[in-house]
Amino acid sequence: LMAEEQYIAAGDHKNTFELAGVSAAGVICYDIRFPEWLRAMMAEGPQQILYVAAEWPIQRIDQWQILLQARAIENQAFVVAANRVGRDADNQFGGRSLVIDPLGQIVAQARDTDEALLVVTIDIADEKTVRGQIPVFHDRRPELYY
Repeated sequence: LMAEEQYIAAGDHKNTFELAGVSAAGVICYDIRFPEWLRAMMAEGPQQILYVAAEWPIQRIDQWQILLQARAIENQAFVVAANRVGRDADNQFGGRSLVIDPLGQIVAQARDTDEALLVVTIDIADEKTVRGQIPVFHDRRPELYY
């Protein structure tokens, strides 16, 4: 693996903020594996999830995409996710940065091994439409979860 514990410390608070007037939850690489952490942030109202830094290796790149699509669907939010490309001494990174809509459909995708700049126009109102059709945040029962 990548010895991330030598370079990154676990956070201790939610990372929600506004970007260009749109509420967002900001997360990084390993956070994708904790859907309950993301749900706790998203229950407070963010409309998009920004994975601002990730280092998923090429051999797990399909997991990266599947998990991102799952996070978009279960949180009914846009997901914008940037993953590293290139190599270090022990890893080849998978790229495949993505923009995913609240239904889990890929809006834009970078190639697996090349640097890229994705420029995408989204309609943030799509998030409200999806959340209105299937009110998962209203129907949650967190008192049963832990």
